[in-house]
Formats: sequence, structure tokens, C-alpha cells
Amino acid sequence: MLGAGAGGAAATADLPRRGHVVRLWARNEATLEPFRRSGGVRHEGVGASPGLAAPEAVTTELADALDGVDAVLVCLPALAHEGVASGLAGLGSATPIVLNPGHTGGALHFRQVFAAAGVPLPPLAELSTLSYVARKHAPDTVTVTGVAERVWGAALPGGEEALTLARELYPAVAPAPDVLACDLANVNLVLHVPGAILAAAWVEATGGAFRFYTDGMTPGVVRVIAAFDAERLHVALALGHELPPLHEEMATVGTADREAAARGDLRSAIAAGEANRTIAAPGSLAHRYYAEDFGYALVPFVALAEIAGVRTPVATALLTLGETLLGRDLRAEGLTAARMGIAGCDRRRLLELVGAGGAV
Repeated sequence: MLGAGAGGAAATADLPRRGHVVRLWARNEATLEPFRRSGGVRHEGVGASPGLAAPEAVTTELADALDGVDAVLVCLPALAHEGVASGLAGLGSATPIVLNPGHTGGALHFRQVFAAAGVPLPPLAELSTLSYVARKHAPDTVTVTGVAERVWGAALPGGEEALTLARELYPAVAPAPDVLACDLANVNLVLHVPGAILAAAWVEATGGAFRFYTDGMTPGVVRVIAAFDAERLHVALALGHELPPLHEEMATVGTADREAAARGDLRSAIAAGEANRTIAAPGSLAHRYYAEDFGYALVPFVALAEIAGVRTPVATALLTLGETLLGRDLRAEGLTAARMGIAGCDRRRLLELVGAGGAV
């Protein structure tokens, strides 16, 4: 288990009770020390009774975490992917990798880092969204408010073993034709970015003292989300995938209210979803909804749209506003086409790289 944030802690609490042995790795000792003091990961919420999950090992040594394991499960923000991929490549690791989640472009990013290091890429699969809705309200405790009922999973060509392992770890994984389908089914892309940009004044004024998915989902915000989502579906279709709209995808995952989703009420579907309903808004513009989702979801989405030949005026406007809001050049700093290894690709070449044309 690479990652000791909310996602990694949730997986460390969940997988052992289903018969899997877990080693917990994080780069920073300060992140792991609370778990060491407690004897493991304290957990509460849905999916299991409150308790303590004790991993086989807790370490900052990547080689120790990998020694003899069957799979490398990466539960980390997209911002951390490059460092982890570099570490794995530096060790010459051939162990299958599962990105939970892949975010948008995660598998392609890993592939490019390994290629740049001159190291063969191990079998690699990614999931479309994190298998858990979870938060760490205390350094040694994870609170799980939702467990995904269905997520998409796909592998890069040659990565069938990784996808098989992903489905063994998470029976809710449904095979997608290729990683682009997973990349474009990333609900946080269309859910977080418009909400974060349009709520920025409220975030800065209140320090996040409101509920992001309920109070923040005003009719105007939801109209922007819906317009952005329409662009996402258009890009997916141009790349060979007919994906469900946001409210249907979230309902299938289990994070939206199903009755509202069934009647096409996007605002109520988001706001009444039990898993997200009580989650607080970002406390500042340093929150991952800004730091991660702008540069590592929106930027790669725009790159994929350009290769697909699809105009995305809403996404492009959001990117421009995001750069202005944060005072950063996200088009240079984020997960660009070059960092995904697809710069200069046309649509046909991109589809060849991901093995489009047959489900893994």
C-alpha cells in the first residue's frame, strides 16, 4: 500500500478484513508515526465496525514495502504519482501496479516516467475513481463515509495481470475498454473544478465553513458543472467511449442520490448523496481540490480534448480562471501532454498507445 492519506488508510483498514496482507508505506515518517503509536490504522464509518487494523509493516523504505509483494497498490494524489513512479522505476520494480485511482492520465504518466528511466513498465492498471469516500479527521484515524459500489478499471497494453489483481482486491471493478475510458470517467474532474472555482470567494472568506457538495451546489454552479460534463462526454465519444453523464456515474458508484439521478436532477443527486453530504469545503486555495484537480485533472483533460479534436470552451475557460485564481501557469506545471507521453500524438496514435479496440 503506497500512500497513508485518507485513501491509503481506508484501504489498509478494508483489505485485511477481506483476507489480504498489507504493508503501509509513506514517504514521510511524520505521516506514519501516529499509526505506529496506535498500533495500526483506527477506522470508523461504513463498511465495518469501528476498530484498529494492523498492517504487516509500516515503513518509509520503498524497497522494504515492495519485497515479495504480489501487487503495488497506489492510493495517492496525482501530485505524488511522479515521485512514486520514479522510485519504483529506480528500484527496477516489475511488480504489477494498480492505481486506485488513476485520476486523469495516471497510467499514461507512469508509463512515461518508466520510459524516461529506461525501465520496462510493469503490468499497470488504473481505476476511474477512489474506491472509498474517506477523510482523516485525526492523524491515526480514517473515517469512511462511502465505499464504491462500481468503479471502472482498465490496463495499459500488456497489463492484464494488474487488472486481474485489481478485480481480486476490489470486486466492484468493472472492466473498461482502455485507460482513456477510466481517465474520462473521473467524476472529480467535473465535480471539483467548477465547484472549487465558483466557491473560491466563499472558501477564502469562511475558511471552508460550508458543505461543498450541498451548500456549494447552487443552481448556477450546477449549470456550469452540467456544461462541463457535456464536454467530457463529447471528448469521450470522440475517443470511442459512450460514458454515462455525471449524475448516472455517481449513482452507480454510490455517491449520488439514486432517485434524484433517475429523474435527471443533477443538483439534488449531488447534494443528497449520503457519502458526500457532510463533507466540508476546502479550507483554503491550497486544498487538493485546487492544487490537484486543476493541474492534474483539468490540464490533462484539455490535452486529451485537443488530441480528440473537440472544442471545450467551458473547460478552457475554467483552466484560464484557475490559473488566474491561483496565480500559476497550470498549463506548464500540470500533467501536460508531454508528461503523459502523448505530445504530438494525433487521435489514431493515442488510441494505439492505449490499445483501443479491444477490452482488456
